[in-house]
Amino acid sequence: MQKLNVADIIEATGGQLICGEPDFIISEITTDSRKAGVNMMFVPIVGENNDAHDYIGNAFENGADVVITHRDIPIRSDKSIIRVKDTRIALGDIARFYKQKYNLPTVAITGSVGKTTTKDMISSVLTMKYNTLKTQGNFNNDIGLPLTVFRLEHKHEAAVLEMGMSHFGEIHYLASIARPDIAVITNIGMSHIENLGSKENIYRSKMQICDFFNENGTLVVNGDDEFLSKKQHGIRTITYGIENKDCDIVAQDVQDLGMEGSSFTFFLDGEYHKVTVRAAGVHNVYNALAAICVGRLMNIPVTDIIDGIREFQLTNMRMEIKRFGGLTVINDCYNSAPDSIRAALSVLENAKSGRRIAVLGDVLEMGKFAEAELYKIGENMKGIDALVTVGENAHFLAEGAKKTETGVIESFNTIDDAITFLDKFLKSDDNVLIKASRGMHFEKIVEALEER
Repeated sequence: MQKLNVADIIEATGGQLICGEPDFIISEITTDSRKAGVNMMFVPIVGENNDAHDYIGNAFENGADVVITHRDIPIRSDKSIIRVKDTRIALGDIARFYKQKYNLPTVAITGSVGKTTTKDMISSVLTMKYNTLKTQGNFNNDIGLPLTVFRLEHKHEAAVLEMGMSHFGEIHYLASIARPDIAVITNIGMSHIENLGSKENIYRSKMQICDFFNENGTLVVNGDDEFLSKKQHGIRTITYGIENKDCDIVAQDVQDLGMEGSSFTFFLDGEYHKVTVRAAGVHNVYNALAAICVGRLMNIPVTDIIDGIREFQLTNMRMEIKRFGGLTVINDCYNSAPDSIRAALSVLENAKSGRRIAVLGDVLEMGKFAEAELYKIGENMKGIDALVTVGENAHFLAEGAKKTETGVIESFNTIDDAITFLDKFLKSDDNVLIKASRGMHFEKIVEALEER
């Protein structure tokens, strides 16, 4: 992080210095009091379950020299305290101020599914030419994105930032901080539809990523998506796809290589180029196409773009192929949505040997839409030997699957019950898909299978 001083924080937030020196230098910013240290500033965030203002004392004890607060706290003669209206908003204000210090190409990615993998793939491509900062894990909300921005240093030549949302206006807010030059929207699906009410509203929310474009801003979208294929008036748009042959970049000769990934060709500059994607699932072809478009916009040679796609590494718990003895586990338990369930099931269905077992949990934030969507997925399952569901709405998957040839269907209320069943049921050459929304903590099932 480039150093800031207390006066910079006051300028960025419009805050009031309660005590301390305006010229005190801050070397790092944290929202975790346990990670606070000398020359660091602690930003206490009010969450759903606790108020980190309660840990300001701990932050000081751990060495923090500066704190911002929207609560009254005791004055410390040896520390700097800045009063703001809201610490959460102040964090974004500081990140916006900090980002404006860097005139570097910025790529922002959003979408209902595939954001993180697309971010990783784009970053891998850009790294072939530029020193690139990227969002770590899924630090993609109003806290995570500012913390990512604070990692920018003078050595960086490009930034790739992921943006998540669950309500209208959140992408607009994140875009006001990131100010992207290139924006990528992977698709418009059902994620967070409980909060937004319709896919049309989700589309409108995602499009806010363009709200702070300058005259050169470019939108990169999946042209096979029914919403994103629409002409975006007044916005320079690059499209990619498989089915829509009118897209700017089209994948042809797509081959599913099973657990090993996929391959395809695309036409550019008068010749065909072959790409290998080392991530299971044909859906990752779309992520690769987005990376090709961004790489092209960033003037990266085609050969380097192809190398970057081949060398990218998946973020943990996203279509990770793990082998525990003879057991093959598809660890895709970081998050879940109807489209991503279908994509993950298609990978499982293509397993070349052994039984195909799907362990699926609740999909959160779907509200009244959950029953119909999950039932539909269940009744369209094919090639699955056993389905195990866990949770309240996952049983709709099981109800739908009863119309198929799925041999074994079991539903449980708790993860522990599912683990007990799997421990007795699984055989050494089985293929097991583990997938649910993040709040289900399905990584516990993966850990149990590894221990087994």
